[in-house]
Formats: sequence, structure tokens, C-alpha cells
Amino acid sequence: MFFSQAGARPRMWEASPSEYKKWVEVFKACDEENKGCLSRENFKVAVVMLFGYKPSKIEADAVMSSVDPNTSGILLKEFLDIVRKKKEAQLYRNEIRHIFTAFDRHYRGYLTLEDFKKAFKQVAPKLSERIILEVFREVDQDSDGHVSFKDFEYAMNYGQKQGRKESPSIPK
Repeated sequence: MFFSQAGARPRMWEASPSEYKKWVEVFKACDEENKGCLSRENFKVAVVMLFGYKPSKIEADAVMSSVDPNTSGILLKEFLDIVRKKKEAQLYRNEIRHIFTAFDRHYRGYLTLEDFKKAFKQVAPKLSERIILEVFREVDQDSDGHVSFKDFEYAMNYGQKQGRKESPSIPK
């Protein structure tokens, strides 16, 4: 997939010392019994404290399934890694939103082929109009002539995985 080449994931993000300290403090505050680990419920409380939302059952199940069965919960090191990854994903999504907004010059909440042409002429002026059209059609998941943020985000996040497969033929 051509579009994904422009959307390569950024390098690993590192927390500032003050953020890291906050994460440790939240872990300790949620480790009510001072066992050195968080139960499923305490993990949910920690996520609410740090990210402002209660994790879904699926998210909590995924986290708990990755925990060492010999411990009675999530250890501090595991917790810090989970929080760093969540923060990194949050920042990456914000970056995608920023790029989308820069392309959406008319603030409509979607991109047209003209928006794509203008954006690509700025970042890749020698790219042919045919290639830009192919990229647009590929990203426009529902073929409605508009690229929503959801379409755009999908292309940025999952394009590289699809790019390894044979690209589907694009109707002319």
C-alpha cells in the first residue's frame, strides 16, 4: 500500500521523569494492600486515574492474560510498560489527527480528492496525478468519494501490514 509508506510509526516514545513518577505513584495508590501488584479491578482504577476512561472487559482481559500466572496481578514493571504503550498509542493517534486536520483545509471532517491532490503536491510534488488517485481510492474504504478520519487512521495504522500483501487492483 503506497499510503502507508508516508505513515510509518514514530520511534518509541519515552516518558519524562515527572510522568514516570506519576505512573509509579498511581500504581502505589492503587496497590491498596501493598502486595507489589495490581489486581484486575485495581488496574482498571489506575487506567481511569491516568487516562480518564474505564478499560473495557476485552482490554482488561488482554492485560490480565499477559500477566505471569505465578503472581497475583500486574507487577510495577509490567504496569509501566502497559502505560507507556498506551501513552505512545495515544500520542500517535493525536499525530494522525493533526495530519488529517492539516489536509482538511475546509474543516469538513472528511477529505476529498482535491484535498489529497493539494496535500500531495506539497509533500511529493513529482507524484503523478494517477498515483494520487490510486492512493485516494485505496484509502476511501467505502468508495463514497470522501476519506473520513476513520478511513485515514486505518490507512495510517494498518497500511504497512496490507502493503506486504498483493495490492488489490484499483478500478479505473
